[in-house]
Amino acid sequence: MKHSLFITFLLIAFFLLAQFIGLGIIYKYIDQVRSAEEGETVFKDLPVGERPPLKEETSFLPIFLTLVIGTVLLLFIIKRNLVWIWKIWFLMAVVISLTIALGIFVNPIFAFIAALIFGLWKIFKPNFIIHNITELFIYGGLAAIFVPLFNLLSVSLLLIGIALYDAYAVWKSKHMITLAKSQAQSKVFAGFLLPYKIFKAKPKPSMRTKPVKVRTAVLGGGDIGFPLIFAGVIMKEMGLWQSLIIPLFASLGLIYLLWKGDEGKFYPAMPFIGAGCFLGLGLVWLLTLF
Repeated sequence: MKHSLFITFLLIAFFLLAQFIGLGIIYKYIDQVRSAEEGETVFKDLPVGERPPLKEETSFLPIFLTLVIGTVLLLFIIKRNLVWIWKIWFLMAVVISLTIALGIFVNPIFAFIAALIFGLWKIFKPNFIIHNITELFIYGGLAAIFVPLFNLLSVSLLLIGIALYDAYAVWKSKHMITLAKSQAQSKVFAGFLLPYKIFKAKPKPSMRTKPVKVRTAVLGGGDIGFPLIFAGVIMKEMGLWQSLIIPLFASLGLIYLLWKGDEGKFYPAMPFIGAGCFLGLGLVWLLTLF
């Protein structure tokens, strides 16, 4: 088992909470009146500008390419020790995402002010409470941008591509491990961070000659955001209750990984979470037949 039972439970709980909060944000962005009139899902405008003008059928290609380019840039920043650039870049992403997430519930100006305060707090005075609370809402804001850009086929292709890339980046090139360690050291990490010492949970002992102490349990931002986007597209294409099934099955994939994983080792989560997403989609299709 990769982590203690308690830490594993918390990771799964945070993952599911982020998924359901995100789906709630996506649902609020659906224009129910126009959707009923036009016979298809129509989304409201964002409080920070327009969405990228991408075609649903091919949107996975530029988004996947952007992800790869972003990874290369981040590796360059880390290699050159330009942490301040990464902090500014991350701050902008956090503020935009939180503004979108909160802006559907409150006045966009108030949402921006709150997003800026929490973003600055998160990056320049970090603590695990503020970090994880903001992470719960960030991915809902990102999903509100990207869900309208996909149809079921294109988001499925994106999920498969991300799963394969994640496996390569962790098991083969290992550059994703470098990114995760560097982000954790700079205290600017996209994803959940659960320090063992906060919860007074002892790391699971290792059987190796030189034990590796796991002091912080992490779950990367992509492992949270991509299954949420997939579930959001299910909501867009099929309906609300259908989308609620996806996080449950995605969490089963994560549970399997955390249960079977060894303490101290790095694993790509997206192949397991992605498999859970597709199993959930299969169940949705079966249920729609009856």
